[in-house]
Amino acid sequence: MQLINEMKLEFMSKSNNEAFGRIVAAAFASQLDPTVEELADIKTAVSEAVTNAIIHGYENESGIVKMHCRLYDEGVEIIVSDNGKGIEDVELARQPLYTSKPDMERSGMGFTVMESFMDGVEIFSEINAGTTVTMFKKIKKA
Repeated sequence: MQLINEMKLEFMSKSNNEAFGRIVAAAFASQLDPTVEELADIKTAVSEAVTNAIIHGYENESGIVKMHCRLYDEGVEIIVSDNGKGIEDVELARQPLYTSKPDMERSGMGFTVMESFMDGVEIFSEINAGTTVTMFKKIKKA
């Protein structure tokens, strides 16, 4: 794959920045001329990743969410990371309907949604050091 362009963004872990992250990622990915459906998939997956960083990583405390996007000739890679509390059991967290915040009425579908809308999702997490979610979406050429 050939790298075409990349960008990095950092923003505070405030819930209203979820929409900001989603729109920035979609605008950046639009350089590849994706379909409306591909853009919607990217926005949905980024929303879930950013929300997880804010709600679970920082538990609504102040922190920084980082987003790194790379455009390749075949698609877009989006990396969302935090320096929050980390995930104790990544495989358990990936299970549909699992939530560590049942009192907040969380659906437990964040990773499932990301995996459904993107072509690849990798999760790396370390307790008290944070979580990094790397997602890839192929963009079909017209």
